[in-house]
Amino acid sequence: MSVAEITRNALTLPPEDRAALAAGLLESLDGVAETDDVEAAWSREIAGRLDDVRGGRVRTVSWEDAAAMIRADERPDV
Repeated sequence: MSVAEITRNALTLPPEDRAALAAGLLESLDGVAETDDVEAAWSREIAGRLDDVRGGRVRTVSWEDAAAMIRADERPDV
């Protein structure tokens, strides 16, 4: 079975199963990156972004507006 076939089949799984599959694949690459360091870095990034939102330093946009900006390849006014 090719990678393309596996990917196509995996994309038919429910979101929870796709997440479990992705986590398992990432864990199989433990020698490539230190999982604890990566998780800690993401936790710091998420906390910082949440602080920015709560502190009013960034402006949020709806998913519909964000998707439109992505399609138009534009950035929001800051």
